[in-house]
Amino acid sequence: VQLQASGGGLVQAGGSLRLSCVVSGGTVSRTVMGWFRQALGKEREFVAAIKGYPAYADSVKGRFTMSRDGAKNTVYLQMNSLKPEDTAVYYCAAGPSVILSRMRERAAYNYWGQGTQVTVSS
Repeated sequence: VQLQASGGGLVQAGGSLRLSCVVSGGTVSRTVMGWFRQALGKEREFVAAIKGYPAYADSVKGRFTMSRDGAKNTVYLQMNSLKPEDTAVYYCAAGPSVILSRMRERAAYNYWGQGTQVTVSS
C-alpha cells in the first residue's frame, strides 16, 4: 500500500486548504484512513480518521472535515478557519486492521504517506 499526500502550502490565518491522499494497493472504502500532523519539535498527533463516520481531534472539530472518494481511492481533509497553531507536516495513514477504539492512535496504522507541509501565518 502506498499513500501520496498533497495540497499543503502557505495560507493566512482564517484561510482554507484541502489536503488529498491518493491510495494505491489498497481500497479506502474498506480501510481505516487517518490524518495526523507533526509540528516542529512536537510529537505526531491525531487529527482525523474515518471508517464509517469521521472522528476528529477536539482542536480541529468544527473546522476540519475528512471525506473519501471510493471511485478515486482518495481521502481528503478540508481545513477551514486555519490558525497558526495548525502549522505542521500533515500525514495520511492507512490501517487495514485498525479497530474503532484505536483510530486515534498513530501506532495502530500500518502505512504512511510522505507528509505535506501546512504553514499558517498570523
